[in-house]
Amino acid sequence: MANPAPRACPDRLNVVLIGGGGREHALAWRMKQSPRMGTLWVEESANAALQAMGEVIPEALTRQNLFTFNRWCDRAEIDLIVIGPEAPLAEGLAGELAGEGRVVFGPSAEAARLEADKTWAKSIMRSASIPTAEARDFEDAEQAIAYVTARDEPCVVKASGLAAGKGVVVCDNAEEACEAIRRIMGDRGPGSGEFGEAGNRILIEERLLGQEMSVLCLVDGRNLWVLDPCQDHKQVGEGDTGPNTGGMGAYCPTPLAEPGLMRQIERDVLVPTIDALRREGITFRGVLYAGLMLTAGGPKVLEFNCRFGDPECQPLMMRLQGDLLEALWATASGCLDEVELATDPRTACCVVVCSGGYPGSIQSGGVIEGIDAALAEAGPGQEVMVFHAGTRMTDEELRNSGGRVLGVTALAEDLGQAQALANRAADRITFPGSFFRRDIGHRVLATAPAE
Repeated sequence: MANPAPRACPDRLNVVLIGGGGREHALAWRMKQSPRMGTLWVEESANAALQAMGEVIPEALTRQNLFTFNRWCDRAEIDLIVIGPEAPLAEGLAGELAGEGRVVFGPSAEAARLEADKTWAKSIMRSASIPTAEARDFEDAEQAIAYVTARDEPCVVKASGLAAGKGVVVCDNAEEACEAIRRIMGDRGPGSGEFGEAGNRILIEERLLGQEMSVLCLVDGRNLWVLDPCQDHKQVGEGDTGPNTGGMGAYCPTPLAEPGLMRQIERDVLVPTIDALRREGITFRGVLYAGLMLTAGGPKVLEFNCRFGDPECQPLMMRLQGDLLEALWATASGCLDEVELATDPRTACCVVVCSGGYPGSIQSGGVIEGIDAALAEAGPGQEVMVFHAGTRMTDEELRNSGGRVLGVTALAEDLGQAQALANRAADRITFPGSFFRRDIGHRVLATAPAE
């Protein structure tokens, strides 16, 4: 069912948080600062820090036990469910979990197709004349290979479905494009590629040149609240080299986002997208994330996401001032215009500490040390927070259990200071095989004028 009609935000909110990574830890950390927070419930699969912040939900959330889960939500008097990851949104859980007196932060399955189906998203953008890369979609690998071979020029090959942020390959020539097509689509029939069914259909896009930028906004169906723009760093290696990952770090705000550019993005991208969905009979409530390339011809959409980015959420939450819990409730309830949010004027930089081998086969189970020392690195006027992603408590020891393990996030006067502080703090953290990029923010720092 849809979220019920808007009503005043309760003085006390019992909250379920779906998802267990770094994004969810950052959301929980900021929500817990709200005077409205009642009981926070988290999933059993959540990372170690999240589990320590709330109560563990006794009912596992699956498509098979939605009835039982909803009954538990009624008994626990849950007011708000916040869905962090993309997969449950694409599966339609936002609509399944809303109930009388209970709202869900996150778009419907129809709206989440903007992220879950890149081919459909392209059709929405074309219908609304939203600037984006030219693209063709293919369901047959040989046809796709023939297409890129005939053109033999730089392109981008994308899995059309959800691929955990990794289903994008930037190619310099036809040979690289053909290899990417075979990797994503496989050679043993549908679902045999690197990303499973997400790669049954692919997009081949023109390769755009410029700086990338992420613009996220809260949307309640009618109103937008544009958050400060971020810049993410996807590739595993310093200098933006190597394969794509789920995200090696991000900072906020980016100096690329001049006021005139932000007005243009809101006018030409964000508002038309919401309007185009409404013409399709779809009301969007949640986070709309536009991944943009700032080309010589203006900003163009690379992709849409329908949730907070990870790791963009971490620096966003470090800077956010105001009651996040109230804002999430208002977004889900359709009354975002009644909420006021502000941001800290300082810059936040998040450095992701990863397990050895990431984004391939990882080394896990190592004891993590040095988090307290990392937090102590902050000087006057600075802050450090370590957000957990892939961590578990085993034998009373904190251990790494995923590819992206910790998001070391620093708040300082400017990007150079925030990057340096985040790196110093991350240096304090150790576990076998750990590594991180030291150059988060380098694209703008390299072009900053000398003082």
